[in-house]
Amino acid sequence: MARANAAYYANSDFLADFATAPEMTQVFGELLGAWAKIVWAMLGAPENIILAEAGPGRGALMADALRAWPCANIHFIESSPRLRAAQAERVPHATWHESLTTIPPGPLILLANEFLDALPVRQFIRREPGWMERYVAEATYIEQPAEFSLPDDPVGSIRETGEARENFCAALAERGALALIIDYGPAESAPGESVQAIRNGAYADPLSSPGTADLTAHVDFAALKRVANIQGPVKQNAFLTALGLHQRTDILARRHPEKAANLRAAAQRLTAPEAMGSLFKAAALCPENFPTLPGFE
Repeated sequence: MARANAAYYANSDFLADFATAPEMTQVFGELLGAWAKIVWAMLGAPENIILAEAGPGRGALMADALRAWPCANIHFIESSPRLRAAQAERVPHATWHESLTTIPPGPLILLANEFLDALPVRQFIRREPGWMERYVAEATYIEQPAEFSLPDDPVGSIRETGEARENFCAALAERGALALIIDYGPAESAPGESVQAIRNGAYADPLSSPGTADLTAHVDFAALKRVANIQGPVKQNAFLTALGLHQRTDILARRHPEKAANLRAAAQRLTAPEAMGSLFKAAALCPENFPTLPGFE
């Protein structure tokens, strides 16, 4: 397996080849497709490769990725019938699954962009008598004594655990998959409450109007590294810069001068340290002793 050369897909000629559409969301997906193609080459270009995405939304990211690498064997992990219908419009040859367990055996590259943050977490709060686990019942919080011990933090401290995330990554590791994880959260474990609700692009009360807001929580990358071999995490701005985001933006800006300012502003939003560039992290799950993957040099 040859080590990937980041300069290959940052090269302007390569980036100019695979699309002309100027929307920045498309550039993001194209770069992830280029990443997957390089990883496929590192695996020896197996003909039976599976390219999968967990939580593919409306299928836009995969559709964009396939312009960079038109892989024929596409699988989606998605339970929503409504979203499956939207995904089918963009990627009609995909196969759908309720979970990772039904994806067929074989070499697997999986993309998980803002997927793990949506998986459930358990939340614990330190009270005077000890740790309590917080639950939700009838749109209100209730607490019960925790089933296991936690560090002796000050009263009022909050900790979260993400067993669903860790189980997902452990399952990927068990089957020898390679996965690109892009999500928000600290590189090292940190106590504190991170559960939040987003409704119509704004923060909302997590207990208000259940089912009408997206519930998320920060991803604990250090916890994932305890259950799987992971390269990174690195900040999103470093990862996308290594993959050639700015070179690709410059190409599109020259082709579409009327959109140049918007293109560069969008690239800035993806990479600005005070915004998505630092809050979001990229990590690559892979077998032990695997060569350094693109973007993690």
